[in-house]
Formats: sequence, C-alpha cells, structure tokens
Amino acid sequence: MDSFKIAFFCWESMYAERVGGLANAATNLAETLVKQNHDVHFFTRGSIPDLTVNGVQYHYCQPAGKNIVEYCDDMSRRMVDQFRSIDSQLKFDVLHFHDWHPIQALHILQDRNTILTYHSTEYGRNGNQYGDWWEFNEISGKEWYGGLIAKRVTAVSSTLKREVMQLYNVPDEKCDVVQNGVVPRQYRTEIDPGEVKKAYGIHPFAPLVLFVGRLVYQKGPDLFIEAVRQVCHYRWDAKIVVAGDGGMMQYLRERARDLPVNFVGYIPDSEYIRLLNAADIVVIPSRNEPFGLVLLEAWSAEKGVVASDVGGLSENIDSFVNGIKTDATPESLAWGINTLLTEPWNAGALGMRGRKKVDRMFLWGPIVQRLTDTYSRVVA
Repeated sequence: MDSFKIAFFCWESMYAERVGGLANAATNLAETLVKQNHDVHFFTRGSIPDLTVNGVQYHYCQPAGKNIVEYCDDMSRRMVDQFRSIDSQLKFDVLHFHDWHPIQALHILQDRNTILTYHSTEYGRNGNQYGDWWEFNEISGKEWYGGLIAKRVTAVSSTLKREVMQLYNVPDEKCDVVQNGVVPRQYRTEIDPGEVKKAYGIHPFAPLVLFVGRLVYQKGPDLFIEAVRQVCHYRWDAKIVVAGDGGMMQYLRERARDLPVNFVGYIPDSEYIRLLNAADIVVIPSRNEPFGLVLLEAWSAEKGVVASDVGGLSENIDSFVNGIKTDATPESLAWGINTLLTEPWNAGALGMRGRKKVDRMFLWGPIVQRLTDTYSRVVA
C-alpha cells in the first residue's frame, strides 16, 4: 500500500474547538491513517499552539467574521496560508476537506488532489424550516460547489450519498461511501450504575433513559420529550437524562416542566461515559441522521437503543436484532421505549449484539483502508 502525505481541513477536532461528532470522526480518521504509516497534518481552529498528538500534526488558526459564513471563509484563508508554508517543503499528495466549512480553501486549492467528505448537509440539518434564510442558502451553495470542484467525494452513509446526488447533482461514479467508525474501548467502562444514578437524584433501581446530542431540530429532542410524556403514563418510575446543549434548550425545559427529565447540559467525555454505562436505554430520535455516531458509542457500551428509522440509523440497525427502529414521531418512539422498559433483559441482549456488529463492521482500521482506496483513485 502506498504511503500518502495528507492534509486535513476541518473546522473542529478533539483537541481544541469541538462542536459535535465531526470532531471525533475526523480526529480518529487522522490518527488511524498515521497508524497505517501515512503522514497527516490537520488544519483546524484553536487558540493553542500547534501540537502533535498520536502522530497527527495539528495546525491551529483563530478566524473572525460577522457571521458563520464570513467566519468560515476567513478560517479557510488562514488554513491555506498555513498549508502553503508546510507544503513548500512536504509536497502533500492528498488534500482532504470535511463538510462545508473549508470550501473556500478547497476553491483556492482546487488544482490539487482533493477529496471532500460530506458528513451531513444543510438541508439534512435544518430541513425546510430555514429555506428562505440567507445563511441556509449560502451554506447549501457551498456544499453544491464543493461537490462540483472536488476531484472525488465521499459520504458517511449510502443515504447521505443519495442525498448529495439528489441535492447537488454529484455523479454516482464520483462518490464513495466511507462510513464512520468507533473505538469501542473508549465507551465501555466498569461502573456501579446505581451510584451514577444516585448522583443525578435517581433511585438505583429506577430505569434510566438517556438522550445525548445537540438540542436542535435535526436531532429531534422535542419528539423525545413528547414521547417521554407518553412513556410516563405507563412507567411512573422511568427517569430521563438529556445531555447536550443547543438552541431548543429553553423550549424543551418548558415542555418538560411536569416530567421526570433532568437537563444536564454539556458534559465532559468522562461524565458522558459514566452516564452511558449507567443508562438502561439510549434513545436517538433524529429527524435526519446522516450516520449517527451515538449509535456506535451506545453499542460499544452494550446498550439497548431505540432510534428513528432514518438515514444511517436505518441502514445500520437491524430492528429487534441489535436495536429497535421507530418512526420519527412521539407515539412510535414511546412504543419503542416502553418495549425495552418492559423487557430489560431484551435491551441488554440487543446491546450485546450491537457490540458484536461494531467489532465486525465499524472499527477504524478497515474503514481507513477503504478511504485510502479513494485516495489512490485521486492520486492515480
């Protein structure tokens, strides 16, 4: 296998600015590439000095802008300046861009061997609710333009590939599916579930239902809260923890005033892992989910999952084998949650089968080998 010199362009990473699952995915991709004898430089945001972690060399910039579009354009120009100072000596083989944020950098460097990975789309994140909002149109335009000028495109699921083909006319033969992966040992730990529950004011024997994610329309936290209302009619003892922050927080708090829901906001990874391993059920109620890294994290902890039958969740869950798929409605989600609350032994069995699927299909090593096949097609 060829050894490549690779430049990553991504607006978040695990060691500086971090917003969502993109940070984990891009960082783990980069670190696994290094383990497979490739050289990776990661251009991203941050207010810390450049550093090397697990063999990946991180280069940080501090952008500015009056809005998210101007901010990301400024970030792109700063990334390009850093890239050129290093490229003059190293001569990168592949330039890999992640999502729309560095599209201006892709534009400037479009004559090189370029890859664009779609981790999601603006339409998927916001649906029609922002169709007339200027930033929605600007970002969607950048996503279209990136798919046009990149030498090759990847998507994290077959559903997302179909979405970018339909939205942005990306040709089928130009786009590869390269799924996300997970490092299972990072999410499975030995804890006393009762002690963790007590720390949140929950009786050690009460069933704990966990939602973790950004509190935004795409992730469906409002669907989850309405489902909880129905669940509580049947299971008075069920307790709910919502971990994450976002623009819907105040609305959700108002809706859940009379429900046993604890909004814990943003929590560090160490606390997330404790909660994940203490939970009895993990619920992923997304309206749109290009992949769904929380699914792999829950499976790594051997947890039963109830998830909307959408996107990557639909592709990866085998219903009633390693999880339960439901419609993205409160009624259907409540049915799925009640099913596993009524049969806790079944929730455990689904979680264990999910872990086996992780080991079979979602380890980073084989996934990165598929990615380097895409690199080879661009470099050839």
